[in-house]
Amino acid sequence: MSGKSKGGSQDDELQFGTELPILPIRNAVLFPGAVSPFDVGRPKSVALVEDIDNLPAPVIAIFAQRDPAVDDPGGDDLHPMGCAARVLKALKHSSGNYSLILQGLTRIRLERVVQQEPYLRARVQKIQETRVRDVEAEALAMSLRDVARQLIQLMPELPREAGSLIDSIQDPGALADLVAANLDAPVEEKARLIETLDVKERIRKVLRLLTRQLEILKMRERINSQIKEEMGKNQREYVLRQQLKAIKEELGDDDGDQGDLDGLEERIVEANLPTEAEQVAKKQLKRLRAMQVGSAEYTVVRTYLDWILDVPWRTATEDNLNIGEVRQVLDNDHYGLEKVKKRLLEYLAVRKLKKDKKGPILCFIGPPGVGKTSLGRSIAGALGRKFHRISLGGVHDEAAIRGHRRTYVGALPGQIIQGMKKAGTVNPVFMMDEVDKLGHDFRGDPASALLEVLDPEQNNTFADHYLEIPYDLSNVMFIATANIPDPIPPPLRDRMEILELPGYTRREKLEIARRHLLPKQFAEHGVERAQLDLTDAAVEEMIDHYTREAGVRNLERQIAAAVRAVAVKIAEGEAEARKVDSEDDVQQFLGPPKFTSEVAERTSESGVATGLAWTAVGGEILFIEATRMFGTAKLQLTGQLGDVMKESAQAALSFVRSNAPRFGIQKDFLEKSDLHIHIPAGAMPKDGPSAGVTMFTALVSLLTGIKVGHDVAMTGEITLRGRVLPVGGIKEKVLAAHRAGIKRIVLPERNRVDLEEVPKEILEELEFIFAGRMEEVLAATLESMPQPLEGAAETWEDGQPAQPQAAETTTN
Repeated sequence: MSGKSKGGSQDDELQFGTELPILPIRNAVLFPGAVSPFDVGRPKSVALVEDIDNLPAPVIAIFAQRDPAVDDPGGDDLHPMGCAARVLKALKHSSGNYSLILQGLTRIRLERVVQQEPYLRARVQKIQETRVRDVEAEALAMSLRDVARQLIQLMPELPREAGSLIDSIQDPGALADLVAANLDAPVEEKARLIETLDVKERIRKVLRLLTRQLEILKMRERINSQIKEEMGKNQREYVLRQQLKAIKEELGDDDGDQGDLDGLEERIVEANLPTEAEQVAKKQLKRLRAMQVGSAEYTVVRTYLDWILDVPWRTATEDNLNIGEVRQVLDNDHYGLEKVKKRLLEYLAVRKLKKDKKGPILCFIGPPGVGKTSLGRSIAGALGRKFHRISLGGVHDEAAIRGHRRTYVGALPGQIIQGMKKAGTVNPVFMMDEVDKLGHDFRGDPASALLEVLDPEQNNTFADHYLEIPYDLSNVMFIATANIPDPIPPPLRDRMEILELPGYTRREKLEIARRHLLPKQFAEHGVERAQLDLTDAAVEEMIDHYTREAGVRNLERQIAAAVRAVAVKIAEGEAEARKVDSEDDVQQFLGPPKFTSEVAERTSESGVATGLAWTAVGGEILFIEATRMFGTAKLQLTGQLGDVMKESAQAALSFVRSNAPRFGIQKDFLEKSDLHIHIPAGAMPKDGPSAGVTMFTALVSLLTGIKVGHDVAMTGEITLRGRVLPVGGIKEKVLAAHRAGIKRIVLPERNRVDLEEVPKEILEELEFIFAGRMEEVLAATLESMPQPLEGAAETWEDGQPAQPQAAETTTN
């Protein structure tokens, strides 16, 4: 750091011209007679300081900025009245900035700016100070001295010489400027003081500001005295609370805690609480009045009272019972899903006839992306109810449902009561997402806590651990969602009405894309319909070769990708409308197809059969491969199979061995051979009995050399006697087969009734064969029926005829 003192006369009457360089200052005002330090860092200000030696005299004009945020102020950004100042000293820092020590000389008025670069320079008018010596001015100056002395006594941080300095100044105007320069006041107030030329008026303004500051300091002393008398040995938190209390009382902003408690009492009366809740609230309020505000228990009780009063007890929304209007809203929001819509309209019809009908407790089960969550929101909108959603995925603490007891620090109600508070009514639509993904550990089982919530006979007196007051949930419409029903505990599943939402057909997906997905993506990406024509053929191409799902979530992503690609073209200035119609157009936006039908390729060899499975994401097709090798009569199973599926494979092999000659297979085919059954996609766990018929068919195909039809898929459980037993998930499996290009499906005879739920357009495109025995499955799946070996028995082991019966075929 370097420094230099500026020369020139030390006389206060330092002469200067009518043009001076300007140094704008922020958050400060320089008064005549005052000596103050200033830091200079802005480029123009630094240029001014470095040019001081070239000035006729070391005098610059100091003007305060109106807005300190302006970094490069002009003449309009400065207050019109400032002060001419002598530069006593300038210290240069290593950073290139300067620290100045300035002495105010006299008031000046800014007339006009005459120079902008390299620093401001302006024409100024020197204001001659009028000296006043009458009695009134002397009296005002005396009052100013008295108040200033009192202020100095209350501020021990000021030096003792401050009082002597005030006494030594006899001129009233100079005294006012000195006090104003040291006042703790806003820049706007100080700017008005330097603009006040009348000495008496200036003293009055300074006196008002000084008196206000004196009263604030006296108030601080009085508050401190009150607190010292009250606090005793309490901790620091208590001290701060008492200070805040005293400040509010002096300002008159608060009528004390008594008024606050009176307000609580009024809220209790206005809330129209149930009898038990009102009794608890009044009891807690009585306890609150007897407590110290600073105690920890006070906060706990106050928070508890707020929860009681914030939770809705009687506020309800009026249901929209216009069935036609509700049906229209549901149809506009969701395509298909007729079973769910039918159930909701039934509830509305009953509510119309019986006003006190309790809310239904539904559970939507279906693969991801079929619209379970959005359907709940749509139901709330159609009924005119509030909607609240909680996610139960990964929740493994009972307290998340029932809340914590108030004895714990930071205790809160559970998500049920919190949701009711957010909804604000006693009859919202309350959606509990992912109920099949609840966990449990040493902290409790949240699924068990939900038993009370979802039981219509119990939830009118739901007990939250925090509230400890019975709360009525009977008017709430609870909707749970899950991907698969198996993980849901049976007692909880028994309390809910299960509504299955299977996957969409190809036609349904196209209609959903046309009605909902395309308009949504166009709106979200700012693309007009006229700028992109995404035809039905293009959407069907996306459905067939870019997605393989039960829902439409990935389809929406593919549509969004195409719309974004067009948005890029539009942003680059391409005005021509784009039409996406052919397979090549889709590939231009989305790249090569992600899914192709591999059924024909995979089943082109013997020993491979196509099965149908039901997973959490909908139906799937499975390729079951069997091979034979030299060995010691072992059966090897791979593909991450569960125990039930392994047992199905054992049963299939046992049936083949026990009836080998009937299928044209030598009895000793396994003596020097090993068999290996593999189900690809080994990273995916697989289980269940429905692959039994497929494993049997793959084994017979392998051992006879007869291929399985490439467009045939099958499902069903087998027995050691060769019977085909029914399985579940028929609709999902049929939809999966249709997506994969299968033309013929073999189903158990007893699953015939399940086809009623399959959409009509799917039934028209597929051929269904219903089989009760395994030989009927072989007749429907193999390219040719294997011929029995010579001398084979005429009957099967269970007494059935050796020649297969013709399986019943249904072609729609």
